[in-house]
Amino acid sequence: MLRAMHVIVSGRVQGVGFRAFVADAARSEGLDGWVKNLPDGSVEVQAEGDVEALRRLEWKLWQGPPMSRVDEVATEDVVPTGATGFRIA
Repeated sequence: MLRAMHVIVSGRVQGVGFRAFVADAARSEGLDGWVKNLPDGSVEVQAEGDVEALRRLEWKLWQGPPMSRVDEVATEDVVPTGATGFRIA
């Protein structure tokens, strides 16, 4: 079943390769969507696909790349948009 989630990741998540990490993780799970930096220093993610793949991505968001520090992963379910591919915005 196709599901979607919107996520805000806070901490030291900009300037550490976090968006590339998210894109690689999402693509490896077969998810579609996007990731982008926000002006407040957090990272925003929209991903859609299989519910188990979304759960695995959420777990990976908590891990982050080596130079990152994740303080919070705020996730909410949203309506899928029919995105294709996963891009860094």
